[in-house]
Amino acid sequence: MGNRRISRDLKLCAIQLYKRGLLDLNDILDCVGFSERTFYRVLEFWRETGDVVPHHYGLCGRKRLLMHDDIEYLVHLVRHRPDYFLDKLTSLMQDNRFIAVHLSTICRELTRQGISLKKLRRIARERSPQKRAGFIAEIGEYSPEQLGFIDETSKDNRTVGRSRGRAKKGRRATRRQPFVRGKRLTATGLLTLDGMVATTVVEGSHPRSHLSQRLVCFWALNGILS
Repeated sequence: MGNRRISRDLKLCAIQLYKRGLLDLNDILDCVGFSERTFYRVLEFWRETGDVVPHHYGLCGRKRLLMHDDIEYLVHLVRHRPDYFLDKLTSLMQDNRFIAVHLSTICRELTRQGISLKKLRRIARERSPQKRAGFIAEIGEYSPEQLGFIDETSKDNRTVGRSRGRAKKGRRATRRQPFVRGKRLTATGLLTLDGMVATTVVEGSHPRSHLSQRLVCFWALNGILS
């Protein structure tokens, strides 16, 4: 009998019948219709790979330059410093792992690891958990009616302009917007349980003395100052 293609299901059926001892080997070969030599070759391949047929994933091409340990080191670098540029990562790989790769290789490996480029969230280095805990303990001595939160914001002719827009690929997204600041207004408000109180709008920047006066008035009205 010449060479013929044996389906994967038929090979799996023969292996399962043999492993579970449901039939003798001669009966199995009579059912599946291939030789004993073919059966043992399939059985050996099953024990080595866990399957009865070879798999070819993707296209055969150049061997990867970065091994598992190299990729782990690359991911560690990104976790330690998320703001590293690709050229910095390439330089560190060459200095510490003795592997010279292109920027595109680094970019592809990061993409395979699920790492993408996104806006960086900056956390204050000066932030202290001990001071935060102390502030929470101190502010907890006051009732909600005694608390007020004040903030200010400014607006000029450029405030309404947006920095992002949409356009077709290969074309710029353009829109006429004012480039001159013009008149600048500063708004200040105090947020309490009763809503916004002591709101004011001035032209230019808000003097610090005005903020202090409004805080003193608020404290006096709520009995914080004796």
